[in-house]
Amino acid sequence: MRHDAPGLHPAGGNVPSIKVDLHVHTSYSRDSLLSLEEVIETALHRGLGALAILDHNTIEGALALRDMAPFPVIVGEEILTSEGEIAGLFLQKVIPPGLTPAQTVQRIQQQGGLVYIPHPFDSIRQSRLHESALMAVLDRVDAIEVLNARVLRPGDNERARRFAETHGLPRGAGSDAHSSIEIGQAYVEMAPFADRDTFLSNLASGQVCGRMSAPHVHLSSTWAKIRKRMGL
Repeated sequence: MRHDAPGLHPAGGNVPSIKVDLHVHTSYSRDSLLSLEEVIETALHRGLGALAILDHNTIEGALALRDMAPFPVIVGEEILTSEGEIAGLFLQKVIPPGLTPAQTVQRIQQQGGLVYIPHPFDSIRQSRLHESALMAVLDRVDAIEVLNARVLRPGDNERARRFAETHGLPRGAGSDAHSSIEIGQAYVEMAPFADRDTFLSNLASGQVCGRMSAPHVHLSSTWAKIRKRMGL
């Protein structure tokens, strides 16, 4: 579904809602050439009210963007654990890759972050968190990504949505953008937030919106990796 018009908080009342893309990569990821300036310009053009930056195994770009952007930036990281990817939101320090899922979750929580599971049932993506690992840490998960615009099989997103509803977990959405054309393809429409606690509370009553990106956007990631490998 697509919902681009600004409006009231989905739960009702007179609080204006904002659109929050909860999964954006920058050039600080190995597979993206997206500059911080491009992120800001595109987000403003598309009417986004906040972003979460989830670069692979680093928060350097997120910290820099937070200082530059005229809108709230959630400092996050998409961390490759020994059993697939887990994301942390509202991080203060980088979490190294290669830890177990339990160790990664512990590191996120130790610094007051939120445990967010991206693309949990993407049947094509090799980096997804193993389902057994997800179940092992489920009691410490804060939210589930139920709409990832880069997932190629819509049924995988639908499975994530049903999983979140079954387990009573807040639902997140993000473009998984690695290029400017993707930013804002998927987002949550929710009440504004001031910190991680109000974010989590408002996310629970937010509305998941957006649409899938065209499959060819994956070529931008491949090209970015090639260019960086060649030092271009």
